[in-house]
Amino acid sequence: MTDWIPVDAYLVESLPEIWFGAVLFALGMYLVLDGFDFGIGILYATLDDEHDREMFLSAFGPVWDANEVWLVAFGTMLLAAFPRVYSRLLADHYLLAIGFVLALLFRGLGPELREQRDDDRWKRYCDYSFIAGSALAPLLFGMLAGCWVFDAPTLSLPSVLTGVGLVAVSVVTGAAFLAAKTDPDLAATLRRYGIGATAAYLGGVVVLLATVVLTDAGGAAEAILSWPVATLVAASVLAGVGGSALAVRGRYTAWLVTAFALPALLTALVAVLLYPTMYPPTGVTVREAVVSPLALNLTTILGFPVLLLVLWYFKFLYGVFSGPVEGDGYGA
Repeated sequence: MTDWIPVDAYLVESLPEIWFGAVLFALGMYLVLDGFDFGIGILYATLDDEHDREMFLSAFGPVWDANEVWLVAFGTMLLAAFPRVYSRLLADHYLLAIGFVLALLFRGLGPELREQRDDDRWKRYCDYSFIAGSALAPLLFGMLAGCWVFDAPTLSLPSVLTGVGLVAVSVVTGAAFLAAKTDPDLAATLRRYGIGATAAYLGGVVVLLATVVLTDAGGAAEAILSWPVATLVAASVLAGVGGSALAVRGRYTAWLVTAFALPALLTALVAVLLYPTMYPPTGVTVREAVVSPLALNLTTILGFPVLLLVLWYFKFLYGVFSGPVEGDGYGA
């Protein structure tokens, strides 16, 4: 009798590595898409005009709930393929994970509740909730990632710098997204914030990598001095500097593309620093952490079509809301 699904062999020999890439892909999509949502929330703190506030909320209102799907995808894929890593990551950094979830909660409540009452004080407190959640969520998520990648304590320099870096790159993508969506006068103001955040992000990456080299946090010093990391850092500098030049020239759509490249390159850097280790605190590798061949084969057959469907949905969603914000919303 022929077995359609091998019991003791993967569908393809590199399937564990493919799933490692898929998990990091979901993480990268989350950093790119929900990252600019965070950036919009942080930049919201700079506004005094109610019309501008409404425009900010309208710019990402149709897509921000959908963007969080990639956080669910990241967690689900990590649990499905690498359950030991999922459980250890949350157990070892429980407070950071809970803080991140609470920040998401307060970030979401602000815009949802501010329109429920026509009261200036009510709206002000809702705005505080939105801004605080938008700033704390990437900070805490970045610290969690820093603890994971560098085997660092919660309040260590590598974890804190990773969190601050994620906040900075979120401001970059948020500013670029809004500049491409809003009127030229507001875009010129956003450009200044975006360029400043780009400089802060690139400088922070250099400081972070230098700190890791000096302390050999998580045993990552050798990996940081390798050519793949050097290539990714150089690409990040080119994307950041090139994007800032495009912003100055008013080419905001092109700036948005280069801004999105920054969190994508950051995710690639995480992948390079991790592989072949999946969880540096225990030293477990991708091959050691992955589920059994039969379970991974079934998960691949059932899960990858769903991933393709999600990608198609996002292509459709962003196609529908691809234009600029006019009045109180898209096409208003």
